[in-house]
Amino acid sequence: MLLVIDVGNTNITLGVFRGEEILGSFRMKSKQPRTSDEYGITLQELVERHGIPSSEIRHVIIASVVPDIMHSLGSAIIKYFHVKPIVVSAGIKTGIRIVTENPRQVGPDRIVDAVGAYTLHGGPVIVVDFGTATTYDIIGPDGTFEAGLIAPGLRTSAQALWGEADMLPAIEIRKPASILAKETISSMQGGLLYGQVGQTEYIIRRLKEESGYLDAKVVATGGLGKMIVAETDVVDVYDPQLTLKGLRIIFEKNRK
Repeated sequence: MLLVIDVGNTNITLGVFRGEEILGSFRMKSKQPRTSDEYGITLQELVERHGIPSSEIRHVIIASVVPDIMHSLGSAIIKYFHVKPIVVSAGIKTGIRIVTENPRQVGPDRIVDAVGAYTLHGGPVIVVDFGTATTYDIIGPDGTFEAGLIAPGLRTSAQALWGEADMLPAIEIRKPASILAKETISSMQGGLLYGQVGQTEYIIRRLKEESGYLDAKVVATGGLGKMIVAETDVVDVYDPQLTLKGLRIIFEKNRK
């Protein structure tokens, strides 16, 4: 079986595959410092609690945007799963050709999403990932990573709002009863949610217009994506496991 690990700025998302079938997925915080033993024990427990014997994990692949934890995490995989992980980095086979000005600046998470979306849905495709940052990337019909945008994510915007404005409280991020807000909490909730929806619709429209890919399929992923996608019709597919699927596809391309 294959363990795939996506290390994001907020969460570490993991999935276990048997062939193309995903047997389980789970999350843990990425900001909390851990030793290799703590990572190893935690990962084993998460896998076992999903009814998957950790001894049956034969392969591991990791994509990370948090370099500081990679030594401990990699050591944990080797020590507790007895596997040397594949790490998504420059030189790895992806099937995607990056034609931006500096390909090395494109984060591994965006590359993995691009591989997943292009392989599963073809091109041209616009990939939107609603994470700590919201990213919008264009993959051309021939599998080229052509361009992309990075914007603050919904939760990042919320934390900036109440962190910088003394009179505004921390709130639950959810859809308010009405956009016609009449008090502070729903005013913030509506502004955050519908502001993100408006941003999404505008950016996708402009990306299609300026790239010429007017018929590009739009594929979205990310934890808060479901809430945003429910409020707009510009997204064709919402796949919360797109990154995990992309990691599995890259593993197959690099399997010896």
